[in-house]
Amino acid sequence: MALDNKAHVCVAATVLAAAACYQAWRLVRNSDTGATDSTKNSTTIARGVAGLIGNTPLVRINSLSDATGCEILGKAEFLNPGGSSKDRIALYLIERAEEAAQLIPHTGSCIFEGTSGSTGISLSMVARAKGYLCHIVMPNDQAIEKAQLLERHGATVERVAPCSIVDRNNFVNIARREAEEFGKDDQTGMKRGYFVNQFENPLNSEAHYKTTGPEIYRQTNGRVDVFVHGSGTGGTIAGVTHYLKRKIPGVKSYLADPQGSGLANKVNHGVMFAETEREGTRRRQQVDTLVEGVGLNRLTRNFANLLRPTPDGNSKCLLDGAISVSDNDAVRMSRWLMARDGLFIGSSGAINCVAALSIARKLGPGHTIVTILADSGQRHLTKFWNDSAMTALGHDVTAPQSLEVFG
Repeated sequence: MALDNKAHVCVAATVLAAAACYQAWRLVRNSDTGATDSTKNSTTIARGVAGLIGNTPLVRINSLSDATGCEILGKAEFLNPGGSSKDRIALYLIERAEEAAQLIPHTGSCIFEGTSGSTGISLSMVARAKGYLCHIVMPNDQAIEKAQLLERHGATVERVAPCSIVDRNNFVNIARREAEEFGKDDQTGMKRGYFVNQFENPLNSEAHYKTTGPEIYRQTNGRVDVFVHGSGTGGTIAGVTHYLKRKIPGVKSYLADPQGSGLANKVNHGVMFAETEREGTRRRQQVDTLVEGVGLNRLTRNFANLLRPTPDGNSKCLLDGAISVSDNDAVRMSRWLMARDGLFIGSSGAINCVAALSIARKLGPGHTIVTILADSGQRHLTKFWNDSAMTALGHDVTAPQSLEVFG
């Protein structure tokens, strides 16, 4: 028994020493390169793929801006190396885990996550660059090209039937269990499973508070009237809203919410409800929409970060309102932007632009509205950008001749 105890002490000491050495190396590296600094000089040479993440441009969406007299700007997050805004949280959460010695590279450790696709792609990219394995659990009703991209990035992909978050077989719950079991047989204690937990991990919104928000503020010289964005995990809208409201007096923030999601009703009326929740109308387990990556019928910890308690025991949302967007309008806006602006965006970016147009019309000319173009249409070729599939669902896939179709 004494020998066993000594062995355990030696293993623990080895792990701590390795973690300390690694942290010292990271501090030296970051002081030299500023790799995670959102204000880094764009003329410097990026140190690996991590150095390419963030500092994405703001693009003026000409057709919407010219039609409304507002400056409608989209943050081109699809230009991140992993193709979406999720690159930010992948890098930020992994680096925070490294700082806490929860992850040490090149030890056989594995990153686990339950995701509709984009976060998994970003995690698998960063994991490969940093020396980790990656295991992704995703619903099997998501566009198949997301699973294919994950595999090309070296991830293990587990596709499961969609079900409620309260079900133990929900994709998020499966990923959590598998992370807990991983590495239990490793005698060194260095091979670990790390569950990212993007929906409930507050570091998600912190990543956007420290990177996306400051970038928008700097790129607009602090001249923003409205920020509008959808919510999946709630990380982006929470982080950016908190940052901009701290820096810009009077700035408004709105939720763009797809049909089938109850978040818009929660923001506008205080009750989580969607019309598709009515008895006999639901078609899908999670959110009844063709839009992927946004919309929920529950409050995540990140989205709840936007709620503030009131003296009567209820809560007040920091958001100034929410706009519900139909699948029809999402499809029409994507085709409009491709035809008029050459912007080939995914479904979440499409609903953001519908909401931005609606807000611009209400405010009138002279305002600056910023939204997020989270990913490209390249990630949606078999579903949202598949004209045959959309037509079969009753959607008109021809580019509108006028913005009047958006009400």
